[in-house]
Amino acid sequence: MSALAWIVLSGILMSVLALVGSITLVLSERAFARLVLPMVSLAAGSLVGGALFHMLPESVDAVGNRLALYIWLAGGILSFFVLEQYLHWHHCHQPVSQHRRLGLMILLADGGHNLIGGVAVGSAFVVDIRLGVVTWLVAAAHEIPQELGDFGILVHSGWDRRRALTFNVLSASTFLFGGLLAYGLAGRVKVEFLVPFAAGNFIYIALADLVPELTSGRTLPDKLVHTGGLVLGLTLLLAVAAVT
Repeated sequence: MSALAWIVLSGILMSVLALVGSITLVLSERAFARLVLPMVSLAAGSLVGGALFHMLPESVDAVGNRLALYIWLAGGILSFFVLEQYLHWHHCHQPVSQHRRLGLMILLADGGHNLIGGVAVGSAFVVDIRLGVVTWLVAAAHEIPQELGDFGILVHSGWDRRRALTFNVLSASTFLFGGLLAYGLAGRVKVEFLVPFAAGNFIYIALADLVPELTSGRTLPDKLVHTGGLVLGLTLLLAVAAVT
């Protein structure tokens, strides 16, 4: 197949991976309610792990250990702080289930992350088909726990499960657009600095919005489970980085 065909196929498969959250549709409301916060903790770990173990090292490899890289990282953090402060997207210590804006932030960040991931994978396919396949496998490996966690966050934010699944798939579809963009602009435009910017988005959401939900008013068993979910998310992303 041509590089373009591989890019299209990889984008479709990445959208299919977003359907992993559909496994929760067969669960009862009570069973799902018990899983939501552990999934949120898994997502928090995955977001931080993806930023620290994948996106930032890849950025350093691409542009070097330069001050500009960390300025873009700070810009990614600041941009979501501004969204929360001035567009009132923050849940402000109230139960997050009453506020769907956190879900919108997750979709926005995930859509941007998938767009950038698509650009990275598309560029790899342009260079070499085998490199593209390996790059896609790496991306897919950390998308599965992240998509599960993102789905949990959307539902925890008050979204209907079917609606959350639909929008999760739509946010994943930007991966294909990123791949096609890379194919069309290959060799003309550099997008490396968008990667640390997206990493900043992920770090902010994980630490400012998700972690506080896991540390307030829970029993000791709950705290242990949430800590385990956070560590598991970090560990999964670290393991993927270690073997690639």
